[in-house]
Amino acid sequence: MRTSFFPKLILSLLLLVGTFASAQDLAAVDRVASAYPATFSSPEKLAEKVNSDFSSDVEKARAIYTWIAKNVRYDLTEYRSNQGGKVAFSYRTPEEKERKLREYNLDLANKTLRSKKGVCRGYTALYDRVAALSGLETITIPGTSKSHPTHIGKLPTAADHIWNAVKIDGQWKFIDVTWGSGSVDSETGKFVNRFNPGYFFTDPNVFFLNHFPDETKWLLTNKTAEEFAGLPLYSGEYIGSDYRITFPKSGILPSNYIIPFKVENLKTDKVAYALSSDNKIRFADVKRNGNITEFEVPLEKDASGYLTIFINRESVATYRIKKS
Repeated sequence: MRTSFFPKLILSLLLLVGTFASAQDLAAVDRVASAYPATFSSPEKLAEKVNSDFSSDVEKARAIYTWIAKNVRYDLTEYRSNQGGKVAFSYRTPEEKERKLREYNLDLANKTLRSKKGVCRGYTALYDRVAALSGLETITIPGTSKSHPTHIGKLPTAADHIWNAVKIDGQWKFIDVTWGSGSVDSETGKFVNRFNPGYFFTDPNVFFLNHFPDETKWLLTNKTAEEFAGLPLYSGEYIGSDYRITFPKSGILPSNYIIPFKVENLKTDKVAYALSSDNKIRFADVKRNGNITEFEVPLEKDASGYLTIFINRESVATYRIKKS
């Protein structure tokens, strides 16, 4: 029996067109949301605007994400003075706890919108409130982030971050609007507002690279705390990219060894690396093998500290060097 390959080809083309159309649709949503006023008097007013411009849950979820990410700045002063906005209050019963927490989050959403600044709890409270007013089902998820080189090799501990998930067509989709708004410049110590769409509806296996929830059911993937601990430190630039480092997977590399790197779907030859011991940028000798980009990083016997990989002048992954 002869089987035609045309049905498979047509299906592949349809899937490709669908993906492209989806990306185009989100770009259109971004343009509309980016043109919104920089301030709104209340979450209700922002939700009213979103509801008037968009009808689908995906569009609403994206519009809220885009507006908050582009208009709310991370408050480093609050983070440093209040350990990231941790909540503390007294209560007698579980019901009283839930009531007080709801009241706190409503107040926090209003405060974040008015001041246009906040830490992760403020970002998530505002997103959760506007999303609910827009008819979306959401949840906030506390957990451990991997956001500093010293986190490499360490198991998740007390929650230091919080993010959202939105239910779309019966499936939960991850959103981290805090990290979607920008990042802290390691040289100046200042927050740089730079919209990153990579933290919107992030694939669970990618989201896991720097998020570990307190309740493992919210991993939405079959991963472990030990796997999370062993990961490199991946940047927001990497999360939002189309390429993936396929080797090495471990975040801890041995010294006195030539480390081979493999990157899938990389479209540039601008690859460099630096060791924390001297902070010198060294350009990698890149080779192509089909869709795989390969290069090597030699580590001396006395190498220590951290190794950071740069692609297109952006840091994308950091590894800890362990003396052999």
